[in-house]
Amino acid sequence: MAMYGYVRVSSKDPNESRQVIALSDFGVPPENIFRDKQSGKDFNRPGYLKMVNTLQPGDLVCIESLDRLGRDYQDIQNEWRKLVHEMGVDILVLDMPILDTRKGKDLLGTFLSDIVLQVLSFVAENERRNIRERQEEGIQAAKSRGVRFGRPCKPLSSDFYKAARRYQKGELTCQQAADTCSMTESTFRRNVKKMDNG
Repeated sequence: MAMYGYVRVSSKDPNESRQVIALSDFGVPPENIFRDKQSGKDFNRPGYLKMVNTLQPGDLVCIESLDRLGRDYQDIQNEWRKLVHEMGVDILVLDMPILDTRKGKDLLGTFLSDIVLQVLSFVAENERRNIRERQEEGIQAAKSRGVRFGRPCKPLSSDFYKAARRYQKGELTCQQAADTCSMTESTFRRNVKKMDNG
């Protein structure tokens, strides 16, 4: 039996050290820790796929928490079943020791492990959905108070207004006018439209 670890952080969160330390403390050899820095929306991740291709029946995969495996309720369950039931690999979730497929290999143990997995996967996905809804509600509330999102608009230079007038008179093409202001053609058109609308 070989022991492997899997670490995943989102592209926005570069700090994977907490997961690596937890796996190392459990005894996973450093060379057997596979890593990905991307979203858990699906299992098409280079580090994860490389680990799966390395696994043999009887091997143990350790993850620090269930959400490191994935984000989607149905996908987590499908992947869990593939690893455990089809490939004969064991999985241990370090922060949830009840999710250890090495224990209770009988029918009842497998049944209980599957139920716990379903409940935890559902709770994790439901919480993410609630977080997204709360974020959207917060954004809408802020917009209703007049909060503006995104970069503030830079004031337009006098060169823009001169070029825009010449463009409107037909003295310059849109591309020529945009070049005069060091703008792309689409940005120039958008600003001309804003100018026309006051």
